[in-house]
Amino acid sequence: MHFQNKYDLVIFDWDGTLMDSIGAIVESMQSAAKELSIDVPSERAIRDLIGLSLPKILDTLFGHLAHLHDSITERYRFHYLSGRFASPLFEGAEQLLSDLSDSGYTLAIATGKARQSLDRTLALSGVEHLFKASRCADETKSKPDPLMLHSLLAHFDVPAHRAVMIGDSVHDLNMANNAGIASIGVSYGANLVAQLTSANPIAIVDKVSDLALHL
Repeated sequence: MHFQNKYDLVIFDWDGTLMDSIGAIVESMQSAAKELSIDVPSERAIRDLIGLSLPKILDTLFGHLAHLHDSITERYRFHYLSGRFASPLFEGAEQLLSDLSDSGYTLAIATGKARQSLDRTLALSGVEHLFKASRCADETKSKPDPLMLHSLLAHFDVPAHRAVMIGDSVHDLNMANNAGIASIGVSYGANLVAQLTSANPIAIVDKVSDLALHL
């Protein structure tokens, strides 16, 4: 792939951006609600929150059921880890990451996943070695707070104008806005194009390979 070398640091969201896991997240959350005999949130309601930390998602979906949050979390994680719902990397993701790494880009992850979940997923993905650092919601702050991005910029000593955030949710893009860095949205993940557009990314792409045109 040919790149423009516009950035030194490329930061990716994980779920819905590199990994096709949105369906698994939705199904797991709905299954947890069904098991506990509480109102089952709609697919759109869950999709709109993907990218936030799990506690923030639960506060929004089940704020009136705070006493059940631990149970919902346990059942959600049980279903997500059961393997019933496939979560492969999106087509072209591994190639893009490899080409970026070979071309000298520093790659990092900023995700709403908890550290334990990201580490487990990365270990199974086959692309763990391509990332130089990652930040998770349970060790910093949930998106759209910019702490994850500020931490990565400081870690690599990269100025904001030489970094870009790539994500599938408005939470990713607003985090980038709050950190003062550019962002690129992907239309194949959690949020609708209209939602992504509201955060003013420099581009919105329809497939992973198209990201190369903006890097």
